[in-house]
Amino acid sequence: MFGNHWKFAIAAALLLLPASVASAQEVDADEMAALCHGGGQSICMSTTIPVARTAQTLQSWMSPDVGAAWAAGYKGQGVTITMVDDFSSSTRFSGNFGLGTQTQRHGEWTREEASMIAPSATIRSKDFSTGTAVSLANGRNVLNLSYGMYANAGYSVNQIWWAPEEASIISYASRGSAIISKAAGNDSVAVGGVTGGQQDYLDLALIGKQTAIFVGALSTNGTTTNKAQLAWYSDYAGSNTQVQSHFLVVGVDGDQTGLYGTSFAAPIISGYAAIIGSKFSSATPVQITNDLLNTARTDTLVNYNPAIYGKGEASLSRALAPVAIR
Repeated sequence: MFGNHWKFAIAAALLLLPASVASAQEVDADEMAALCHGGGQSICMSTTIPVARTAQTLQSWMSPDVGAAWAAGYKGQGVTITMVDDFSSSTRFSGNFGLGTQTQRHGEWTREEASMIAPSATIRSKDFSTGTAVSLANGRNVLNLSYGMYANAGYSVNQIWWAPEEASIISYASRGSAIISKAAGNDSVAVGGVTGGQQDYLDLALIGKQTAIFVGALSTNGTTTNKAQLAWYSDYAGSNTQVQSHFLVVGVDGDQTGLYGTSFAAPIISGYAAIIGSKFSSATPVQITNDLLNTARTDTLVNYNPAIYGKGEASLSRALAPVAIR
């Protein structure tokens, strides 16, 4: 169900040139609160809030690879994950990541999820309503984008005037300065596709950027004996080979957590990237991105097709297996 609408006045955040653009943008989230839905004009917000540390307990919704990485001492230390999300709205919803039922904002949920996957990473919160540039910390950085920016379909990316926030993100992905984990969307269309007459222009702007990863959702974690398939709502890779080569899927077990959407797929990849960075401490964002993409599994997926699953299901154990990455 995608019935709830969050409307924010962000006229400066996304403008289409020459002059004809939409006024306020709208964040369209379902009742389970995935912020990547494109049924309306969408955009997001946030403020800096310290993250509360959670217990390092492997939860049933996590891949067993996470527990194995922790046991080997890789928990995200030395890496900063910045969550660009909603930390200031009045909209909250309930779920349970295994710590008991909580009612939180969207950004508080994605932040908690990333911190549970990579408990030793530094987690920062950037409220996306500010529009200011996203700053990078010293060392290796991961940016989590569990939102999309929608406007009427048919414009080219070079007609978009980006606020400093998204402009900085796109620049980091282009230069390879930070790993960008971008939720694919929840409209059951190809990344960058048209839904309700609109497109996610942030998706379009990140296509072909060297450290951008689009993240789709599986209904559960896959195994070779119990293969997983794309969640009914998840956007997929599509026919664009540039998207396929930077598209991963992970399990989002909403039946356990009450939380559905690719919004909750992206923080898993953010956590994985931090964990990989804690092993390969001299690796660049480009090397970590390529390691995640090149070690994805296809044998855990029902009827694997790159147009659906891109590179496949992210495999933390395979990504951590090499002695070094290049």
